[in-house]
Amino acid sequence: MAEATTKTVWKISQGHLECPICCCLFKDPKMLDCLHSFCLKCLEEMLGKQRPEAEKITCPVCRRETQVPDGGLQSLASSFFLSSLVDEVKQQEAVLGEATAPTATCDCGEGTEATWRCLDCSDNLCQKCRKAHGRFKSTRDHQIISLGDWQKPKMTPAEHSKPITRMCTVHNDHPLYFYCDTCDTLICSLCAALDHRSAEHNLLKIDDTIRSFRSEVDNILQKFEKCRQRFKSTEHSIEHARKRLQKKLAQARSDIDAKAEAEITKIRNKAKLLTDKVDEIGQERDSEYEKALTHNRDQMERAVQIVTAVNDLMSQADDFELLELKPKVMHNLEFQKELKCEPVNHGPAFMGVRCQDVVSDANIGEVCASEKWPLKEEFGKEGTGDEEFQGVRDVACFTNGDIVVTDITLKRLSLFSSTGRYKTSIAKGDARHQLEAPRGVAVTHDDLLFVTDQKKVKVFDTELHFIREFTPSADDADGRSKSNLTAVAVDSQRVAVADRGRKVISVHNLDGSLIASISNSMVDYYSAISKLGCLVFTNYEGQSLLCVNLKGKEMFNVKTLVNGKAAKPTGVLCDDDETIYAAVHSGKRGGTEVQRYDSNGAFVATVAQGLYNPLGMAFTPTGDVVVADAHSVKIFERI
Repeated sequence: MAEATTKTVWKISQGHLECPICCCLFKDPKMLDCLHSFCLKCLEEMLGKQRPEAEKITCPVCRRETQVPDGGLQSLASSFFLSSLVDEVKQQEAVLGEATAPTATCDCGEGTEATWRCLDCSDNLCQKCRKAHGRFKSTRDHQIISLGDWQKPKMTPAEHSKPITRMCTVHNDHPLYFYCDTCDTLICSLCAALDHRSAEHNLLKIDDTIRSFRSEVDNILQKFEKCRQRFKSTEHSIEHARKRLQKKLAQARSDIDAKAEAEITKIRNKAKLLTDKVDEIGQERDSEYEKALTHNRDQMERAVQIVTAVNDLMSQADDFELLELKPKVMHNLEFQKELKCEPVNHGPAFMGVRCQDVVSDANIGEVCASEKWPLKEEFGKEGTGDEEFQGVRDVACFTNGDIVVTDITLKRLSLFSSTGRYKTSIAKGDARHQLEAPRGVAVTHDDLLFVTDQKKVKVFDTELHFIREFTPSADDADGRSKSNLTAVAVDSQRVAVADRGRKVISVHNLDGSLIASISNSMVDYYSAISKLGCLVFTNYEGQSLLCVNLKGKEMFNVKTLVNGKAAKPTGVLCDDDETIYAAVHSGKRGGTEVQRYDSNGAFVATVAQGLYNPLGMAFTPTGDVVVADAHSVKIFERI
């Protein structure tokens, strides 16, 4: 038990009560404006090495400067709570048998037996030094107790550091009673009557002032916590943008090389020039991201240092000391006004190349500094024929490029080539395929097609031949199910089924066996699975884009906007780089667009505009995007 206590005392003294300069227990600790504390002797030696006549002293921890008072370093604010803690540690060491001297001697160095203890200086005093301590202006208000009382184990640090009252430094026989808010100083009743009696002096009771002060500090620290969370979120967004930049840079170089090889030797020099340009822009942008990260981290590191010092002070110092230090504390807390979070600039995170045929001296392509989706292909029109639609609901792509389309009005599942040529379809009531009202579709990496059909999920092959089916939810006890399957999404191992009727997204193995069931009142018509395995979905009437993990924890819930006004999202799509795309309706047909969001749900950019009524979306094997758009299917090239 004694050994454990010894280790605890040693850890406390080593971690918190050692002077950063001499690495020994604090001796007469003084506090600088930055709230860092050091031994008075260490500060005097350090100032002497810098320049004895210097008006400012530099903190060796944070490099901030503190004005040297007219009375010298001795007039700096004393760290009473540190002195008290040092005394307690020494007392515990003595109790544990670790005191080095059997009889305490005066710290004057003359070997005289000590009979008193100064709690402010942490010095042992003989009778002669005790009297001298009371004569000097800088030490006469120090709290002094008998060495015997100090050495009593029952005496706690609180008893050491919290006297019943404190006397005025100007009128020594008068206790401090007021706080002058105008002068930021503690005063006695005589001070109030003589020096602070004019109307410009706002006098407050000490208890009221300390309550107000603590409340003000708490409010500031709460604001700082929100600020810190904003910095943290911004850092995540910067990291995401930076990763995406690297991936897009690699893809851009790959595209450039492919085009250069196609045009053979005559264009290789131009390909190198374009590659160098991409690299140059990438390095410049990456450097900007690095600067942003460094700027934000440096600010937050300095802020955390100040907050840590303030928290230590607020939790350990007594009321009088807090009020004496109030100006310095509030001055240090003004750092929040200077905090400037370098915002995320998502625009530079995109890098692509638009290549073109090269003849003569023409360039082989141009650098695309922002992501846009030009329309590459469109097929279908309003009608009931094989290549016509009444209400395209969802789309999916096989690995060979074939496109699967569901028409919610015609209740039909159709298959088209990558260029929009009709191949086959399944209509409602076809007994061979057992489809009733197909809605959502998704294709796995090994070309299994999953289709939601009322209360069931049905699986087909690349020719739309039926393979199997499963039911995500069991019927209710009365035989009537509330299930209404609206969307299906897949990754390499799982299939997620959105049930708008039961407000549930169920996650299954590819054979249909249940893995997890996540309830959320916002489950609606469209959903996707992110690379990290989270469920991303939209709510049309709620005008929201949401993300939850497989335990149901909400990762984000953001409102969707078009030109600053609330808009209603439909289809959602997740890329391998954790980017999220959502089709968003502004309230009128033809005024819709596709937007890009980062992995934290932060809006990044609009990538496609002018669609009629976009709903489901899917990636093609080449990385283009297929969009279900009312009476047609549109294919956009991602560049």
